[in-house]
Amino acid sequence: MTDLWVIVPAYNEASRISATLHALAAQTDTDFTLLVVDNGSTDTTVTAAEAFRACAPFPMHVLVEPEKGVGCAVDTGFRHAIAAGATLLARTDADCLPRPGWVAAARAALTGGADMVCGRITARHDEHGPAGRAVFGLLVALAAGFGRIRPAHRGSGFRAPYRMHAGNNMAITARLYEACGGMPRRPSPTDRLFLNRVRQTTSSIVRSRSMVVENSTRRLRAYGVLRTARWYLDRGSGPLTPDPR
Repeated sequence: MTDLWVIVPAYNEASRISATLHALAAQTDTDFTLLVVDNGSTDTTVTAAEAFRACAPFPMHVLVEPEKGVGCAVDTGFRHAIAAGATLLARTDADCLPRPGWVAAARAALTGGADMVCGRITARHDEHGPAGRAVFGLLVALAAGFGRIRPAHRGSGFRAPYRMHAGNNMAITARLYEACGGMPRRPSPTDRLFLNRVRQTTSSIVRSRSMVVENSTRRLRAYGVLRTARWYLDRGSGPLTPDPR
């Protein structure tokens, strides 16, 4: 059994999850166990994941978490992996494309002494043209800057400075995951709450530029620029669903 598990939460991602799984199969480091956690999909997400398992170059499991919310799926997946012996945990999402060195970079950071490592996100090339990808990058940069000055992210209770991280591009030790209380079991957004739990527990959080994930930009198409900016600035989705499809 491998010590590193990759957890992929998924909900109604039948059209995208195969690309994510093939991106994981193309990693330079495939010495990991893959766990797909389906969050009660009503499409053929589970069927697509099961079909991939037959050709996966690593051990793979599919777990169903009926309690709704991405936080529920992630937490169930992480705790399942820990119970199975995982000491290192990495996460991406079922609409994302980790670049080939992603797992290797995550492993190097965690075995090198970091308790948590966050990577860099960029826009997928198959969902928007250059202008859309540029807007996405700008919104991420604005959200990162806003996060650093936001009062809720500052204070004496934090052991590390705030740096925005995407939940679809992170890795953490099992020990820290349990010590900080884990992912909030709730719908999106969960990433900021989880990061602040980690920051209250350890100062050993690093950022790896070699750990790159191509992120879906479908929120930009579904919300438009202004509402997407509101989302990334932690102002919620207003009357729109927090999970655009």
